[in-house]
Amino acid sequence: MADYHIEIEMQQLRPKGQVVCGDVFHSRQIKEERRTIVVLSDGIGHGIKANVLATLTASMALNYTSFHTKPDVAANIFMRALPKSSEGKESYATFTIIEMEEGGMVRIINYDNPPTIILRKGQVYYPKEFQISIRGEENAGKILRIREFLPMLEDRIIFMTDGIVQSGLGSSRYPLGWGLDNIKAFVENQISRDPEISSLKLIRKIINQASMNDLFDIRDDASCGMIYFRQPRELMLITGPPFYKIKDLDFVRHIQEFDGKKIICGGTTAEIIARELNIEVTIQHRFADATIPPVAKMEGFEMVTEGVLTLGRVEEILETYTNEVRLNDSPPEEVVKILLQHDIIRILVGTRINWAHQDPEQPVELEIRKFVVKRIVKLLEEKFFKKVTVEFI
Repeated sequence: MADYHIEIEMQQLRPKGQVVCGDVFHSRQIKEERRTIVVLSDGIGHGIKANVLATLTASMALNYTSFHTKPDVAANIFMRALPKSSEGKESYATFTIIEMEEGGMVRIINYDNPPTIILRKGQVYYPKEFQISIRGEENAGKILRIREFLPMLEDRIIFMTDGIVQSGLGSSRYPLGWGLDNIKAFVENQISRDPEISSLKLIRKIINQASMNDLFDIRDDASCGMIYFRQPRELMLITGPPFYKIKDLDFVRHIQEFDGKKIICGGTTAEIIARELNIEVTIQHRFADATIPPVAKMEGFEMVTEGVLTLGRVEEILETYTNEVRLNDSPPEEVVKILLQHDIIRILVGTRINWAHQDPEQPVELEIRKFVVKRIVKLLEEKFFKKVTVEFI
């Protein structure tokens, strides 16, 4: 097993007046093979045309890589699939494919995007690179640049499109653009100042600097992503009491033995834990919105909230969440913040029916809780690359 978590973040800017970004980012986890694949493609030009070219390229690159197709064969296939202009001119999109095996090698395949920046111990690291020609007569002279290396804890991979490297082009400070060497120096400086800087914070700094280089009027689609191999952070989310009351003490001991941070979503669940541990449950504050139940405080737990209503709202927030969203301090939003800050999430779902609220013949609340938890798990795994386990008790 790998002793690291793979954190993946992406930020993008598009020129003013453009409806969509001409750079496209796709990712996929293949759980049964313990592989993660990310693709960043940059379509020629701007706007919708560039977005279509990049989307076609990124989608096919992701699929062919998933099927273990040789990169030179795959590149030939999807380059031939790209539409030609009315004048017969070639349309194309550049791309970067990064494939990671859990506990194994990283492979970076680059076609005409800026080279990736790999950092080890805060310094730029240069693994061996080799080149292969893309198959097909029509691709004569087109080269794929490939790097492979075994990642270590705290390694980072930064990948980007031309909008970052060429920012500031023609300015007095960067007449030839910001350039890869300046970006490397910028990144090394940021890490030296804050060795544990998060991926999101670092790429936001890169994106913001690129925008400043263009006097806050970016001229080309600019995308920057980062992969960070770091120590995993663990969390336990507990919702619902155990099916058998006689198991309450074992249930609480199970929670006590967990070494990471813990949150409780469910009033009855919190009461059982408080009773068995002999600790107080204190209501913290109420919200103006009557639909948001209050938060409670318990020693040893990050948060205590109401159950099904809160989890339902958590699922809605995760569904629509992007890096541009700014979360407030309502209980569901606080739960989302905590979930997103952790990498390995263990969810305990109690299956006791709340007789005070439900007809024993129709345990609707329990079914809703199970459904919502399954939706949350799917989102955490597929959208946010979390490792999630669920235990029904």
